[in-house]
Amino acid sequence: MKNLRIVLSVAALALAAAVISGACGHASPNAGQPALPTQTGTQLVILDTDIGDDIDDAFALALVLRSPELKLLGITTAYGDTELRAKLVDRYLAAVGRTDIPVATGVPTPHTNVFTQAAYAQQAAGGPKHPDGVQFLLDQIKAHPGEITLIAIGPLFNVQAAIERDPATFKQLKRAVLMGGSIHRGYDNILNSNLPAAMRTPSSEWNINRDPAGLRALLASGVPVFMMPLDSTQIHLQAPEREKIFSHGSALTDQLTLLYHQWSAGSEGHPDTPTLFDPVAVAYAIRPDLCPATPMRLEVDDKGFTKPVDGSPNAQVCLKSDEKGFLELLLSRITTDTTH
Repeated sequence: MKNLRIVLSVAALALAAAVISGACGHASPNAGQPALPTQTGTQLVILDTDIGDDIDDAFALALVLRSPELKLLGITTAYGDTELRAKLVDRYLAAVGRTDIPVATGVPTPHTNVFTQAAYAQQAAGGPKHPDGVQFLLDQIKAHPGEITLIAIGPLFNVQAAIERDPATFKQLKRAVLMGGSIHRGYDNILNSNLPAAMRTPSSEWNINRDPAGLRALLASGVPVFMMPLDSTQIHLQAPEREKIFSHGSALTDQLTLLYHQWSAGSEGHPDTPTLFDPVAVAYAIRPDLCPATPMRLEVDDKGFTKPVDGSPNAQVCLKSDEKGFLELLLSRITTDTTH
């Protein structure tokens, strides 16, 4: 009987594997297949960021640098003064001993918001202007077809430009993981956050409303899209957790401390507690179990609202994250001094 149970178990496992393999083999890239609970092996990634305005981009970059599951091929800067943002990244990487990572500037755009960490960027060591970020992205995809995860945590101007310039190459991305959008939950505020979940209203989220056409182009590109919207990314870094980071005293945490205080001084009227929107996208790339994704079809209007509609899924969307697990991951990685 024991041998029979073993044979039956092996047969059942083989049948399940065959069914899964067959289903995956016939799925289109955006067919809404569930995300795997874990990622194996080292992933090649490019980080596209509007670092320098809010502080969450700096924490997202820190998590990338401290995650051995990720090999960072380069960083492209997005939105506004992309050259000054690149200088900020230069100083950050030099301080932590990672000048081996290429930095490229994305599409410069008009902007009216405050670049809160401009002083940090302006004190970066001088050097030649950075290369074109859109071409850098396309060149890396050509060099590693089907292997690169693009982690996009800013407005999608670079993504839109890359698709317009060379859609066939862009389509060879393995996937795009982005922070952006709002499905059911809008930005937390006194009027909205105290309401029951069923009564909250979505918002026109910043990254998407700067360039709605960018997300529309991405969703139509054929690249699998994994979205972390406001619903799952409004995780607050409270004072006890902040002090664990700021008191750690490593080169990495010292940069976060300095950038946090510049953000705090340069952002009039905001609370002392930052919201870690962008690091959730990085966490998803390495620990998708912390933010399970749901297949969904989205439409993007001209105001940047991301509305679920009927039809075949064109994105995987995380509507609720494991906030405790995320914070444990972030703190353990950032306060570990090993590099890779």
